[in-house]
Amino acid sequence: MYYSSGNYEAFARPQKPKDVDKKSAYIIGTGLAALTAACYLIRDGQMDGKRIHIFEKEAIPGGACDGWEFPGLGYVMRGGREMDNHFEVMWDLFRSIPSIETEGVSVLDEYYWLNKKDPNYSLMRATQNRGESAHTDGKFGLSDKAAMQITKLFFTADEDLYDRPITDFFDDDVLNSNFWLYWRTMFAFENWHSALEMKRYIHRYIHHIGGLPDFKALRFTKYNQYESMILPMVKYLEKADVQFHYNTKVVDVKFDIQGNKKVARSIALLTENGENNIDLIEDDLVFITLGGCVENSTLGSQDTVASYSPELKAGGGWDMWKRIAAQDPSFGHPENFCSDPEKTNWMSATVTTLDSCIPPYVQKICQRDPFSGKVVTGGIVTVKDSNWLLSWTFNRQPQFHSQPKGQLVGWIYGLFTDVPGNYIKKPMRECTGKEICMEWLYHLGVPENEIEDMATNSANTIPCMMPYITAFFMPRAAGDRPDVVPNGAVNFAFIGQFAETPRDTIFTTEYSMRTGMEAVYTLLDVDRGVPEVWGSIYDVRCLLDASVKLRDGAKVTNMNLGFKEKIVLKEALKKISGTEIEKLLKEYNVI
Repeated sequence: MYYSSGNYEAFARPQKPKDVDKKSAYIIGTGLAALTAACYLIRDGQMDGKRIHIFEKEAIPGGACDGWEFPGLGYVMRGGREMDNHFEVMWDLFRSIPSIETEGVSVLDEYYWLNKKDPNYSLMRATQNRGESAHTDGKFGLSDKAAMQITKLFFTADEDLYDRPITDFFDDDVLNSNFWLYWRTMFAFENWHSALEMKRYIHRYIHHIGGLPDFKALRFTKYNQYESMILPMVKYLEKADVQFHYNTKVVDVKFDIQGNKKVARSIALLTENGENNIDLIEDDLVFITLGGCVENSTLGSQDTVASYSPELKAGGGWDMWKRIAAQDPSFGHPENFCSDPEKTNWMSATVTTLDSCIPPYVQKICQRDPFSGKVVTGGIVTVKDSNWLLSWTFNRQPQFHSQPKGQLVGWIYGLFTDVPGNYIKKPMRECTGKEICMEWLYHLGVPENEIEDMATNSANTIPCMMPYITAFFMPRAAGDRPDVVPNGAVNFAFIGQFAETPRDTIFTTEYSMRTGMEAVYTLLDVDRGVPEVWGSIYDVRCLLDASVKLRDGAKVTNMNLGFKEKIVLKEALKKISGTEIEKLLKEYNVI
């Protein structure tokens, strides 16, 4: 497997891999990584779909990319997905996945046209004082000291970031800024999370720094992530005769390890009919989704609490990874991610409005008609003075094909689940859906004497507790996540958010899909390049643009420099006068 960029490889079709007709594939999980691996086995690996088996412990596919209407409960979205125009693997695959809505076009075509016609941006990024603008005004509010702290992290070698939290590099100058408000709520970072991953994010999205305050860098699907992304992939695979096995837990995978040669030899399954074992040969390829950010997630209801149940059980993704990791050091260290759920949990809630009472409050804040079918909030609206650090969003409506006319389905989440709310004096994790809705309505500015009635009769709110939703952000070192294809692996690969691929960032659709593509291309030796992570980090134009925008447009000549630094800068500007360098710096407002 090798990386490439540019159109030459992007549009090439690889030849059929050698001996692929002798091989079979067993894929554990049906999240984006697993479905991507299956799609690439079909499209570029040219494997017979009947020889591909996908095991899913639940009754439906999708993993963390859900969006379902539960009978008697209501609509549920545990999370949402923000996409970027440079998700290279995602768009490489979705150009080949047929739309399930429009005949003759791809998922990429449909998505591209939608976001061209209805571009995303926010008109209200943050509120305070019960629905009033927080007046972040598109500014990062970083001092020179804070900017230098971010710059230092940007240039620090990965090895010096192993096992270190963000607070080793950022103090209150950063942590009390608008920049950190935007960042932590958009990406769900906590102060104690990985400095290494923080650095990767800055590198990965340096070209989008200017779009951070108003989300103009983002793109969204038309419907929820399950209907817009998962279902088209499943339909594509079903048409190719791929074999889906639902209600089937993979308990363990056993390996034969002889020196540097590692071979997957058996898969232990638990089905409705009892235990089963699949013996493997070297031509049987195994793709293993490790861990699980929505493992142990629980749903409540309008009148019940979503229980906090972090205890890991046999048959789950974490338990399976622990069994696998015990067999070889190169298979990672799951305990570094799943041992402290108090540092990896947050809650979400899906709110469905039932009448005309709540939508006017949404419209007042987002400054758009939520029933227009177009962009509504344009990303999350963060309640700056919320004790739970509450954020909420309504994407294009309807979010579900089955959604009744006149209803809105939106999403709420809180990063701090263990502190009392501002209106509901209970921790979020102890609240029913109705109580979470009441706290949200309070922050929308609904009169207090109307809040309870509105939460009871004008909305249906389903809470979801996720103990391990940001487990992948925990401080880590090299080797804690295994390589997609470990050194010496003959017939297996690790995929998903807890497999290691260079430069890309976790908690993104692209990361999961990239691991799936890399796994297939490596194990089948597909003779085509995997598109590399977008190289904005190496583009001086992106670096200059981000440097200025991080400082809210202030030029380098406006920095608070010492006497000697001012002299050096003055001399440097003299030397570049009249050159292409001066033109470039002026074009990007550096000077």
